[in-house]
Amino acid sequence: MAFYENTIIAKQDLADNEIKSLKEKYNELINKSSGKVIKIEEWGLMNLSNKIKNYKKGFYIHYKFEGDNKTLSEIEKKIKVDGSVIRYLTVRYKKLDTKNEFFKKEKK
Repeated sequence: MAFYENTIIAKQDLADNEIKSLKEKYNELINKSSGKVIKIEEWGLMNLSNKIKNYKKGFYIHYKFEGDNKTLSEIEKKIKVDGSVIRYLTVRYKKLDTKNEFFKKEKK
């Protein structure tokens, strides 16, 4: 099995409970399709560099997981038909960095 990072950009106008259910939906999907979620990061609402489907902002959810081709195909099938996701990106790694969170919001 290989290591992957998957970033999902959801619509900016989703309610908190919809974002939470979206996060849990893909968490369960990865775990059920012979994968293992290592870490989930919520980066929050961030500006997009260019408009995507008339949205200027998006809510970012980032998954770090271990999986195989079956896991990737299941994720891509679900994301492509999900109306609340405007973009996604999956990247394969030899080794995951689970210590650093690059978009973590610091509490004052």
